[in-house]
Amino acid sequence: MKTWVLAALAAVSPIAVAHAQEVQDGTGVTYIHAGRLLDRPGEAPRGPSTVIVRGGKVAEVRDGHVAAEAGARVVDLKDRFVLPGLIDMHVHLLGIGGDPMRARMLAINTETEDDALYGAGNARRTLQAGFTTVRDLGGLARGIRALRDAIDRGDVDGPTIVNAGEPISVTGGHGDPRNGLSSDIAHAVADDVDNTCDGPDDCRRAVRRQVGKGAQVIKFMATGGVLSNVSGGLGRAMERDEMRAVIDTAHGLGRKVAAHSHAREGTAAAVEAGVDTIDHGTFLDDATVRLMKDRGTWLVPTMLAPATALEQAEAGSLPPAVVPKAREAAAAARASYARAIAAGVRIAFGTDSGVSRHGDNAREFALLVEAGMTPAQAIRAATVDAAEALGRPGLGVIAAGGPADLIAVSGDPLANVRELEDVDFVMKGGKVVPLD
Repeated sequence: MKTWVLAALAAVSPIAVAHAQEVQDGTGVTYIHAGRLLDRPGEAPRGPSTVIVRGGKVAEVRDGHVAAEAGARVVDLKDRFVLPGLIDMHVHLLGIGGDPMRARMLAINTETEDDALYGAGNARRTLQAGFTTVRDLGGLARGIRALRDAIDRGDVDGPTIVNAGEPISVTGGHGDPRNGLSSDIAHAVADDVDNTCDGPDDCRRAVRRQVGKGAQVIKFMATGGVLSNVSGGLGRAMERDEMRAVIDTAHGLGRKVAAHSHAREGTAAAVEAGVDTIDHGTFLDDATVRLMKDRGTWLVPTMLAPATALEQAEAGSLPPAVVPKAREAAAAARASYARAIAAGVRIAFGTDSGVSRHGDNAREFALLVEAGMTPAQAIRAATVDAAEALGRPGLGVIAAGGPADLIAVSGDPLANVRELEDVDFVMKGGKVVPLD
């Protein structure tokens, strides 16, 4: 817990200091006195307010700074702007994130256990940055499930994870782990590959396999990808009937579906097949934008990723096959996102962190504003709208009955969205998160 929080507790009463550990543990009753409160992003913020937390959930939100009941703890945020915990719809927590050269150098010496422990550190940094919920869209299925459950048990500090496991890919597509391997190595790992599929029936099997490994959401690769070590480009990789098989099977099992998609043809086919979110959507024309708006399909732009990938590729940190794809994606991305935002396509916040460094997630806000969103719209994209896209409407607000996930910043993010890059108070499930 930051020293200023402890000082604030001490100023309220000695009892508050005695109960500081209970505040950190999320037990008991806590009164949070906020200077300004954006309890429902998209609506006007409230003035001085009190958020009452009981047993890890929001019990009540009141106007003014209400005197605490006997035995309750008080957190003084009277000089802070308080808002809901943020949601990132596209991260990759496992492994070394944001440092591709180091990841490549260590790849031959690391094990899945190493990736899981790197993931624990990535999760902690993500939570400390104010992101209390994330959708993890690609990593070893059992590893991310284990990290998810460890966080839920309280063994590891991190955001709530909605996990996809391994993304569904056609053979040789973006997501085939054998890409770029020598024939001897590819042959050796073939028996462990169960996320690739060819043809509708095989793709149904691949979806069911990921659900069997604990996937709460399904991701598939509609097109090629920037960071896969193949030179096949960014065009459509999966056939329409394969996409429909993936989506229908996942929906039948109660899972939402995300499509990794760059090329327009892949995006349009995925939208027509009923996908829930288009992630990246790098090449969008007017017809595809209209289709997405008509179908109510969410776009997760991940604006931070193409700029980061281009920097890494041109610095020699990524394989040569990646460089032309990174340049192509970075050049097209901003215009596509501006087109979608101007047309009113539904936007949910996502960063593709793992390409960029974990903990830098909030840099995406300024990019969204540069592309045409207001700060209020960008914040809503990472709270209320992301929660709807995720299928968890209780998140993204500070309201009675919902989880006590909230953050605080010094300035007004509605005036300067970059205030969210320096979060100085985080509570998740009623527990105050220690910040480094």
